[in-house]
Amino acid sequence: MGMDRNTIIGFLLIGAMLITMFVVNSRSRLKYEGEQKRIKDSIAALQPKPDTAKARLDSIRVDSVKTAQVQQSIGSTQATAQTVTVENEVMKIAFTSKGAQPQTVTLKKFKRFDSSLVVLQKGNFNKFTYKVAGGNNQTVESSDIIFTAQPVVKNNDGSQTISFTTGDSSGSHSITHRFTLKPNDYMVGFDIAIKGATQLIGQNKLNLLWQTEADQIEKDHAYEQGQTEICFLENNEYDFERAASGGRKVLGAPVNWIAQKQQFFIVALAAKNNFSGAEIDWTASADTNSFIAQTTVNTQLALKPGDHANIPLQIYYGPSDYTILKKNGNQMQNIVPYGSGVFAFVKYINRHILLPVFNYLKDHIASMGMVILLLTLFIRLITAPILYKSYLSGAKMKVLKPEVDELKAKLTDPKTGKYDQQAFGMEQMKLWRSAGVNPLGGCIPALLQIPIFMSLYYFFQSNIDLRGKHFLWADDLAAYDSILKLPFHIPLYGDHISLFTITATVTSMLISIYSMSQMQDNSNPVMKYMPYIFPIMLLGVFNRLPSALTWYYTVSNTITLILQIVIQKYIIDHDKILAKLNENKKKPQKQSKLQERIQAMQDAQKKIKDMKEKTAKK
Repeated sequence: MGMDRNTIIGFLLIGAMLITMFVVNSRSRLKYEGEQKRIKDSIAALQPKPDTAKARLDSIRVDSVKTAQVQQSIGSTQATAQTVTVENEVMKIAFTSKGAQPQTVTLKKFKRFDSSLVVLQKGNFNKFTYKVAGGNNQTVESSDIIFTAQPVVKNNDGSQTISFTTGDSSGSHSITHRFTLKPNDYMVGFDIAIKGATQLIGQNKLNLLWQTEADQIEKDHAYEQGQTEICFLENNEYDFERAASGGRKVLGAPVNWIAQKQQFFIVALAAKNNFSGAEIDWTASADTNSFIAQTTVNTQLALKPGDHANIPLQIYYGPSDYTILKKNGNQMQNIVPYGSGVFAFVKYINRHILLPVFNYLKDHIASMGMVILLLTLFIRLITAPILYKSYLSGAKMKVLKPEVDELKAKLTDPKTGKYDQQAFGMEQMKLWRSAGVNPLGGCIPALLQIPIFMSLYYFFQSNIDLRGKHFLWADDLAAYDSILKLPFHIPLYGDHISLFTITATVTSMLISIYSMSQMQDNSNPVMKYMPYIFPIMLLGVFNRLPSALTWYYTVSNTITLILQIVIQKYIIDHDKILAKLNENKKKPQKQSKLQERIQAMQDAQKKIKDMKEKTAKK
């Protein structure tokens, strides 16, 4: 039972598109994106500059004010800072009274590649700050003010609240930072209350600077950096920028939230009443021993007129988990990259089909590797009809091959041994049409599987449930499996050997070899090498991909090979197909619109060719 050339071409196209997507998503695009940034900056420099009095945000820099020299009307920068720790079931936050802000944030249920707990915030780069009026017509950064920590309050709903206050002796001016942690929640309530806002802040707006640093959490620094993004919701539209090359983004009103997303973890700042604008700057480190990315956000918050201001904010420190983020609302679930670019549509397949099935399986099966196996089996079974149609088309082509060979022989010049390809193509189309055979029948079903391939690619590299899960020799299904660390680096391959990558490559090669053996025409020497070219290319691409993905491809390829053999050898009946095709030849034929257009094109080409031949003879 044969596969036609169109079927093979269809699968090769799938392979080529997959390779392209894997390369784009797995490797850093520093040079390209850097060039794009330079182009954008050049264009921006030629554009008329906006009215800075209306559009430019007040950039805050701590070193712009010598806070030690400021005689403040509120607070102190000289007192000793205190640390207060508040925790719930999922995270522990150490707050510092200097600036009244989180100092370190530790997630209790997740570990780094070195088995230590995940810490999403630490170090001096991380901060919240805004300018506060001080004495002598100078300003001081709120991050330098030593606040007074109040006792932790346990609320009736089970939440905990920690407040930090500072104010002058008269009580007419004060600032309070209030943080609220709910049980089993990664979202932290952050409220800024200012008394005497007209004197302390002015201009009915607060320019809040937020800095956050993403440190390495996963074992592959480069891969994690390639998955790191700057995400935001602007004017109710979700968008993101790749963090790997660094860059700058200016957002207009309204901006609901801004996030720095690593491969599996997120730090996000949200304003309940929206930011009226934001400027985002980010950099990425080329040093694998340093941070992944650093993000600086200058936001602008409009204040209601009056002497009292209350600014409700939220901070998210937690996993890139679709279910958790969806509960928070405001489209935060879009941060989970279940599909983007030309394949943005596959996110709906992931969200509404694959994710529910996956969640059901993981709730009933302990082994995540077996969950992937059963999910793969489910997918291959529902796509089996597509595979069957592809192979059926190949079988139809094969039974017609003797007649196709006769046509070729009839149109072959006995002297030169050459045949009129255009005339042969027209006669072949007539033969297929009379037999009721669609020449694209093998290619189209194969191409229809591309959305499935791509949805699974995004699904397995983005699903945090796979992180840290062991299976066979893989210690983490969300990262590559390594059975051997090489003492050197192989270009386009890496410095380790992934066994799941090898099994995925071998099974892919077996499918290609078997498919080629079933082709009706193996005369093309290029096609003979195709079973080996694409699998070898995949070997280098797959080597750094999550082992969940390479395990899936191993299982999927094995199932596909079994289905291919069963369908072609035990289900498809050549004699019945031939009888059916002969019966179709006797029926009156009606061309489809596509066939009519193809026929018209062929007729036009033949006329042009005949005219050229007549002209040449003259």
